[in-house]
This record gives sequence, structure tokens and C-alpha cells, in this order.
Amino acid sequence: MKNPMVYLVGAGPGAEDLITIKGMNCLKKAEVVMYDRLSGAELLAYAPEGAEMINVGKKPDHHPVPQEEINRILVEKAKEGKIVVRLKGGDPFVFGRGGEEALALAEENLPFEIVPGITSAIAVPAYAGIPVTHRHISPSFHVITGHEDPTQEESLDYEVLAKLSGTLVFLMGVGQLEIIVDQLTKYGKNPETPAALIHRGTTSQQKTVAGTLRNIVKRVRDEDLKPPCIIVIGDVVALQPVLQWVEKKPLFGKRIMVTRSREQASRLTENLKNQGAVVLEFPTIEIKPIENPKNMEHILRNLENYQHIIFTSTNGVDTFMKQLQKNGMDLRCLSKDCRITAVGSSTQGRLEKAGIRVDYLPEVFTAEGILETLKPLVQEGEKVLLPRAGLGRKNLIQGLEAMGAEVEELVLYETKVPMANRDHLVKILSGKIDWITFTSGSTVNNFAEIIGEENLHLVQNSNIAVIGPVTAAAAYERGLPVTCQADPHTINALVEAIRKESKVKDES
Repeated sequence: MKNPMVYLVGAGPGAEDLITIKGMNCLKKAEVVMYDRLSGAELLAYAPEGAEMINVGKKPDHHPVPQEEINRILVEKAKEGKIVVRLKGGDPFVFGRGGEEALALAEENLPFEIVPGITSAIAVPAYAGIPVTHRHISPSFHVITGHEDPTQEESLDYEVLAKLSGTLVFLMGVGQLEIIVDQLTKYGKNPETPAALIHRGTTSQQKTVAGTLRNIVKRVRDEDLKPPCIIVIGDVVALQPVLQWVEKKPLFGKRIMVTRSREQASRLTENLKNQGAVVLEFPTIEIKPIENPKNMEHILRNLENYQHIIFTSTNGVDTFMKQLQKNGMDLRCLSKDCRITAVGSSTQGRLEKAGIRVDYLPEVFTAEGILETLKPLVQEGEKVLLPRAGLGRKNLIQGLEAMGAEVEELVLYETKVPMANRDHLVKILSGKIDWITFTSGSTVNNFAEIIGEENLHLVQNSNIAVIGPVTAAAAYERGLPVTCQADPHTINALVEAIRKESKVKDES
């Protein structure tokens, strides 16, 4: 039997990038992951493929997996010799029952480690612009459970809590808010004391409702705030209007769909999230590299004879470099006189990362832009290599041949339409989607093919953002009205176009 290990890992307060480095490293080597509803669903994607996923989540008044059963599963998986990660929201030892789970493992002499996490008690107020301490306002803060163990006779001493001069932070207390407020004011807490509730803090769904002990219950009721929430009571809450920063982000709360392939979506997703958006990834393209391209051997033997290599996507760069490595070759096989063209700045960046300097970059990041740039540069009889996907547009080849070039197309990968995801896409679009982004004509066409003509009406209430004129033309052809277009045709410019248009719409 292998050496077992159980890691009780604090996942942080909700945002996936707030987990610690050690917590992430543990997750990446897990064989079993036990997670709950507050541990960040996005984090599960970092576990190894094939890891066993066990949902042991709890909701208020609904515990499908009792704590005793969670303890039993931890012990069982450890005894099987597995590396187990118990992924817990916030910190394992701050109202997370991590102590109970550690004791269960200790009683069985099973090895475990505690990996602390950023507790929501300080992180969520910080994301709402509320410092739990301040030199001139609050000398201390006190973290209190708002959901007491009903089996314990001893209850919170509100008489003591009401007299504390520091900040009071209640976790899991939204259902007990009225009792908390009544008890604190009963024992002398000033009804004008500032108070706030923060829903799903540190995530793009964050919502803050602020007031005073006198009116906070009504305000929360009016806003229909549901768990999970953090309650903060104290004078530091008055700083929230000045210090709030997350909810001021330009795309905060906007629900935006990204339709790029999963391999390419990360940069666009990250940029949108940095602007505060709720991002829903729905890849309309699956990239499938071709193991043995039919003319690869011939091209590799004659690689030094090409005067131009044109890369029309980052996928073309990646698959080309992998083919070189697979065949025991590197950049030395390229002629020193070979000139490299990239369709846009993203492709240029990928080439430069691989150690290849780009000679030509068109002003307009399209096939037509490439032809316009190369028109005075390509000589009669020069050989041009075009590594790209199958079924690519033929206008680039035709334009180059019209200049007198000898063009050889190298099909390195194919794109597939993930039709099996239709029901999922329809379900997403049946809810509120503020924006749908398209970064190529194929993402538009595949999107329309997946959803079906009968469901295209679901897009009517969403804004459409495209990366360039070719993509825009594909959208119009499919009956999808374009709201904005990136200029220049880059990911950063696409996000900026959405930001500007969103501001105009919000102000109108």
C-alpha cells in the first residue's frame, strides 16, 4: 500500500486565485478531492484528471452528508493509501470543522497536514472595502459564529458582545440576523452602529448591503439577500462607500459568455474577470492536433527552402513547434533568410515566446491584412509555408498565388463542433447573459450550429462582441446583430470595447 496523506486545505473565501500556493500544490497531486459548496467550484479543474471527486457540501438546514460520514470517508480513503485533499471554504480551523476531521484522522493514527486558508472573516470585508481594524476607529475584531451548534447548551453572550469596542464579524449568520441585531441592541449596542452584509464576497457575484443596526434587517429583506453572507458590525463599516473597490469595477456583475476553445479561452476569461465580470466559458470549438500531417515529412526535409512562413493563429504556432520537437528538430532548421509573418499580436507573442522574431505584422489582423502587408514583399517564385487548421479560408492562399508565390499548406490541426453540449448552451442562454463574445467566424458558425436556428431567439437580449470584421460578417450572416467590435483586433481591445459599450448602456 502506498503512503497515505490527508491534506485539510483552506480554499480561501471564494475567488479561486485566493487559495495559497501550498493549497494549490496539494490539489494538483490529489487522488481524492472532498469539497463543499463554499470551496470554489473553479478550483476542482486544477485536480489531476481521473481524481475522485466527492461532494460533501452542506447548505443551511440541509446536510446531505453528515459530519460523521465525512469523517468516515476521510478515514476510509486514507486507509486505501490515497492522497486526499479535503477542500474547505475559508480556513479549515475557522468554523470549518477542520478540528473535528483532524481528530478523526488522529484517532486512527493516519497522517494529515493542515494547510491554512484565507478566512472569509477578513477577506470578504476587505473585498467590500471594510477594514476589520483601523488605528483610529477599531482596535480589534471578533469573529463569531452566527450558526450555533443546537446540541450545545451554552449560547453566545450577547451582553459581552454588545460592550466590545472592536468590529464584530458574524459568519453563517444571515438566517439569524434579526436575533443578532435584537440581542446586541437589547444589551446596549447603539442602534446607529454601522452594519453591513456581504453576499458571496470576493466573487463576481459579490453584493454588499449596508446600513445601521436600526435598519439593516429591513434593507437585507428588501434586497432579498440569501446565504452565504458575512455580517460586519462596527464603525469601520462607515468606510465602505469610500474604500469599496471590487463593486466599482467597470464590468462588475456582467454575465459574459466566452466561446473560444478551452485552450485559448484563459486570456480572455482572465481579462474579463479582472474587470469584474461573471464569465461563463462555453467552447464552441474543440482543437484536435493531427498526429501525422500528410506532408509533414516533405516539409521538414525542405524547411530551409521556404522564404516565408505565415502563422494565422496561436494554435498554428503551438502545433508547428510540437511537430518540430516530435521530429527531433528545433529553430536551427529554419533558413536565416526566412521571414515570419503573424496575423496578429497574440500570434506574435506566442512566436516570440518560442524564440522566433516576427518580421511582418499587418495593421489589420485578418487574412486581407496579411495580403496587403506582403503585397510589395513577396517575389515571383518564392516559397510560402502556411501552417494552420484544416478547412481554413482559401482567400489567403489565392491572394499569395496571385502574387506569384508557391504556397504549401500544412494542416496541423482540425476543429470540431461539440454538438453534445446543446442542452447545456440552451440552459445557459435561458438565463441572463449580458454579453456573448466571438473571436472568429468559426466560433460564430459553430455557436449557431450547436444552438440550432429554433433557439437563436434566446440571444436577442444579449449584446454581441466580436474581434474583427470577418467575425462580424459571420455574425450578421447568422442573424446575430453585433453590438461592438474590437479595434485593433486583439483580446485586450475586445475587452475594452465591451467595457466602453457597457458604460454607455449603463448610463443611458
